Amino acid sequence: MEYRYQPEHIIRHADRIPDVKKIAVLRANALGDFIFVLPALQALHHTYPEAEIVLLAKAWCATFMQARPSPIDRVIVVPPFGGVSEEPGYREDPLEMADFFAKMEQEHFDLACQFHGGGRYSNPFIQQLGARITIGLRAEDAPALDRWLPYILLQHEVVRYQEVASLVGAPRESYLIPQLTVTREDLAASFQLVPEERTPLAVLHPGASDPRRRWPADKFASVGDALVAAGAQILVTGNEAEKDLTASVVEQMHAPARDLGGKLSLKKLTGLLARSHILVSNDTGPRHLADAIGTPTVGIYWCFNMITASPLTRERNLPLVSWQTDCPLCGESYLTKNCQHQASIVSNITTDEVIQAALKLFTAQA
Repeated sequence: MEYRYQPEHIIRHADRIPDVKKIAVLRANALGDFIFVLPALQALHHTYPEAEIVLLAKAWCATFMQARPSPIDRVIVVPPFGGVSEEPGYREDPLEMADFFAKMEQEHFDLACQFHGGGRYSNPFIQQLGARITIGLRAEDAPALDRWLPYILLQHEVVRYQEVASLVGAPRESYLIPQLTVTREDLAASFQLVPEERTPLAVLHPGASDPRRRWPADKFASVGDALVAAGAQILVTGNEAEKDLTASVVEQMHAPARDLGGKLSLKKLTGLLARSHILVSNDTGPRHLADAIGTPTVGIYWCFNMITASPLTRERNLPLVSWQTDCPLCGESYLTKNCQHQASIVSNITTDEVIQAALKLFTAQA
């Protein structure tokens, strides 16, 4: 399919759409991905204050956003669909998807926003919703929507979707920082697991979905010991699949720490981060969540992800960057190709760098 980017086409159509009563937004992936589109959702709400915003997302998001103040009015769970809510190649149930798209047409969306990547799979998905106008991103292998921008890999995710929203008149500059409301339910859930204490809390999150983005457990342990010496109580968090990793951090610390691996729902994690003085984390969902609720963070980043997913402010966020561009095991350059190895490409960030950043933020909160 021919791929043409015509800036004058985008400028001519960057106006507000009249009579918009219902907006669909597709973002059916993980926690950090969801956090990145919050400013764009806020901009849409500002531009179309009377319109209902319906997020098409995964089941976890429907649970997490229930009764939580946000620009989102409803969440509709997307069935398993290859390249959207599941990995490419997944074979969806044709009858289930036909029923889903029939229900979506009955919603009578005025505007459907593809906030879901380059569009190879998500643009055809959006086109089946039956919306009056479709907008989104377009990679070279993706079909065009009514209004679109080219998908450029190395662009910050928050800015990327603000630009998409601007295709229908939403402001691009007013809502750059993701913000998420902490509810009483979040806090109450966290107190069930970690009672209120006078000692300030510091959280370590050593996991990440991509093993290459994980800083070594022994280095997290050293940061934990330094924070304990500064007066912190250490909590080590991770999901069920990361229990061995969180246990390894706690075992390698000399000071006491609490292992919460596999014990936190998303609401418990939100409440816990809201109560904490600092989070030290790899580049993953909990770091983006902490930033969105106002908790100071030290983030461990690979250079490419620093471009697309780093915090946009530095008052309470200190990212540290690895410039490792070759696989530590085979030497293959990640600039041109991905090998199959999963060795850490952020382990060259020194322990001293992270400790210094963590102590700076922690003592500022004390």
